[in-house]
Amino acid sequence: MVNAAFSVEDRTVYPVEEKVGEELLHRWIVELLRPLIERWLAAQGRPWLVGADQFIYFEQFNAHRRVSPDVYVLPGVPPDTRVPSWKVWETGVVPRFALEVASLDWQKDYYSTPEAHAEMGTGELIVFDPHFAERREGRRWQRFAKAQHGRFELLEHTDADRIRSDALGCFLRAVGVEQSLRLRLGLLPCGDELFPTGEEAERQAKEAERQAKEAERQAKEAERQAKEAALARVAELEARLKERA
Repeated sequence: MVNAAFSVEDRTVYPVEEKVGEELLHRWIVELLRPLIERWLAAQGRPWLVGADQFIYFEQFNAHRRVSPDVYVLPGVPPDTRVPSWKVWETGVVPRFALEVASLDWQKDYYSTPEAHAEMGTGELIVFDPHFAERREGRRWQRFAKAQHGRFELLEHTDADRIRSDALGCFLRAVGVEQSLRLRLGLLPCGDELFPTGEEAERQAKEAERQAKEAERQAKEAERQAKEAALARVAELEARLKERA
């Protein structure tokens, strides 16, 4: 439901970006994962907007009340929607899913960021820390969502290579090490099988096409050989009949 305050003239300046330091590994993780989630949701019949790094404001007239998830999903919003920044009060839509990759300011991602998502009403927040082993109380994965009593809180944390996302309907998996570390989507029931990237899907499609053509070629060759064998058998029988005549 649209907030009634939306009809009031709003002269508040809502910035659309923030200049912050970011290590390359952080960027590489997000660049791979965002289109993966977009393709996954489309394959599940949920073609929703999957964004990255835009500000999401959740209180009109207050530009400080915002989050900037590394990846987020807005349910019901078409994937081609242009989003310089998202204002919750204009549509009433909040992220169904959000991912934060712990940055250099990891304490904020561990503690302050989940509080902001709780206030905004995010459906599910997963915090991934690629450098969790370097922290005294580091955790590779933390999953926040509403508990049975309705409060948004930490429901699960693990240092395993994967964690299940109820909002996405799959697993998030950490694959690779150090600079090759990436996040992938693992299929249910246990996340062992990876959902392919666009490039992998294209290679798989080409390989399937090649195998189909090869199977067709082999079938035609088998048919040709069978016809030749049949003709040879007929010729042999005709020759024997002539000998007996």
